[in-house]
Order: sequence, then structure tokens, then C-alpha cells
Amino acid sequence: MGRPVAAALALLALAAVAGCGGGPGVAAGASVDVYVGAALCPGAREALSRRQGTAGDVEVRALCLRPAVAPGGKTIDLATQGANARRATEDSTSVAFIEAQGKAGEFAKPIVEEAGIAFVEAGSGNAAMGRVLRAIHEAGSSGSLREKVREALE
Repeated sequence: MGRPVAAALALLALAAVAGCGGGPGVAAGASVDVYVGAALCPGAREALSRRQGTAGDVEVRALCLRPAVAPGGKTIDLATQGANARRATEDSTSVAFIEAQGKAGEFAKPIVEEAGIAFVEAGSGNAAMGRVLRAIHEAGSSGSLREKVREALE
């Protein structure tokens, strides 16, 4: 292999490593996602709004999920709830999944936790988002934010 080709490959490898963030941790201004069950979303968004959408130097987005529980709470659409949980697990920026207490949460919990995402079962979206925001803020900037948030909320 000629020197120009080797130099080009070395530059590509360096660019790939730099593009991946280099080291562990969270950069100031990074964005993370918190997935929130439909019933708890208004309260969670209210809590997030009071904090101007941030926890420390991290921008936090509340992503409201499709309702998986029929009105009256007697029927759960497992396909919808599975898709909700899968959506969170496929998002590399997700740090928490907030769901109302009940069967829908019981179904989603093992899926979400298997991906290392904090699962917060709550009666109040406002209180649950407050807990998540504190965990993000206290996590600091070194190490895996997802892991630190999960540990703080266990």
C-alpha cells in the first residue's frame, strides 16, 4: 500500500473516532430523550417546561408515546405498548421511560430495562419527570449518562 493511501486511511480512521465522541461522557449542550406514556405526558411536559427543557447542561426532550390503554383502563393494546418500548430502545439518546402504574407498564418494563434504560412507573408525570431531571443533573459529565440515570432511579 502506498503512502498516500495509508495516510488517507489513517485520516479516515481518525475522523471516525472523533465523530463518535472520542471518549465517554456527556458534552455540554447534548440532548437526551425521555419517553413518556400518554396519560403522564402533560404533567411530564409541565415539569420539563419549569426547568426550561434542561437538566444541568443537558437538553431534555419529552417524547409522548401513543396510548396503549383503552379508555377506562380495562384493555391494553400490547402491540402498541411493545412498539412504544421498542421505540425507546432504538433511540441511542434515550435515558428514561416513564409509564403509568398498571399492566401496560408491567409489559414495557422488561423490554426497556433490557436495553439499560431507566424505567419509572409513576402516578404523576410531573413528579416522575422531576425525578428523571434530578438524576440527569446529578449524573455529571463523565461516564454513560444512560447508566448513571438508571442507577440513580433504581
